[in-house]
Amino acid sequence: MRRPRMLAPESMDRAFYHCVSRVVNREFVLGPAEKEHFLKLMRCYERLYGLRIIAYCLMSNHFHILVEVPKRPADEDLPDDVELVARVRSTLGDKQAGDLEWELRHLRETGSEEWAEALREKWFSRMWNVSQFMKVLKQRFTQWFNRRHQRRGTLWEDRFRSVLVQGECRALQTMAAYIDLNPVRAKICDDPKDYRWCGYAEAVAGGHVAREALKWLVSLDPHGGPRNESLGVEEALACWRCELFGVPLANHRRHVERARGEEAATLSKKRISRQKALEVLADGGRLSQAEYLRCRVRYFTDGAAIGSRDYVEQVFRERREWFSEKRRKGARSLRGLELRKKPERLYAMRNLQKDPVG
Repeated sequence: MRRPRMLAPESMDRAFYHCVSRVVNREFVLGPAEKEHFLKLMRCYERLYGLRIIAYCLMSNHFHILVEVPKRPADEDLPDDVELVARVRSTLGDKQAGDLEWELRHLRETGSEEWAEALREKWFSRMWNVSQFMKVLKQRFTQWFNRRHQRRGTLWEDRFRSVLVQGECRALQTMAAYIDLNPVRAKICDDPKDYRWCGYAEAVAGGHVAREALKWLVSLDPHGGPRNESLGVEEALACWRCELFGVPLANHRRHVERARGEEAATLSKKRISRQKALEVLADGGRLSQAEYLRCRVRYFTDGAAIGSRDYVEQVFRERREWFSEKRRKGARSLRGLELRKKPERLYAMRNLQKDPVG
C-alpha cells in the first residue's frame, strides 16, 4: 500500500506545498495550446477551492506548482448558499451554478435540511484541500487532452508528488525561485521572463493574479519578521529579478560587485554544470544560492518537508508515527548548504542517499 501523503499538521493555519506531476513515459506532449488550457484550468480551480498559486512552471512533460492551502474555516464561517453559488458561477459558469442554486432552494423549501447540508459538504470537502485540487486539475485536463488528441487512458505517470514547505522563512522564496528557473535549467531560455508558462513571466507580462502573488512573496521577511507591505508591483518585480539572478539587493553590495569589473560580469553569465557543482560540494565549498537553484535539486521534490530546523522538527513531532522508533530527530540539513550561516540554512525531513544535486 502507498504511504499516505504528508499533509500539514492541524495546528497550522495554512500550508504550502510544492507539487510535481509528470506525463506518462516522460513524453513531451504539452505544447503551447495544452499549456494554455492547463493554466486556464489551474486558475479556475484555484479560485473555486480557495487556494493561492504562489509560483508555477508548465514544462513539456511535467509541471511544478507551489500552492498555499488555508485551513478549512470553522462551520459557522463557511460560505452560505448565496456565496457558494456565486463562487461556482464565477468559476464553472451559469449552468452548474444554476443547477446548484435550484437544488439547494428545493431542498430548503421541502424541509430537507440534512440533504441540503450534505450537498454543501460535497462542495466544501473539495475546497482548501491540496489533494482534491490536484486530482480535479489533472482529471479535467486529461479529459480535455484525450478529446483533443483522440486518445484514451491515463496521461500522468503516477499520483502527484508533494513537499511541505515552510511559509515564514527563506524556504518558500527558495522554492519559488527554483520553480521559476526550471526553463533556464532546461536550457530553453537564458531568462525566465522569456518563458511564458511560468509565474514570473506571467507577472512581467502584467498578469494581475501572478503579480499579487509575487508581491506577497517578495514582501516576506526570510527571518520570520513582519511583512513589508509597502512594496509596489514594479519594486517587487525588480526585487524578484535580483533574487533569480543572484544579484545583491543592497546598493553597497552592488557597488562592490560592479567594482570587480569584467571578471564579475563574466562569472555571473556562466551556468554552473552538474559536474562542477559536485566538485565544489566534494571540496567542502558552498554554492551561491543562484548557482544552487540552477541545478536540479532533488530535495525540492523528495524532501517531504522543507524549512527551518524548528519547522521540520514540528512536522516530525506531529507525524511521529510515520517514522521508526530509532529515529530521534526530524530535521536534516540540505547537503550543499551546510556552510551557510545558521539563520539562512534550510532543512529537510528526508535525507537523500545520493546525488542531492543532479
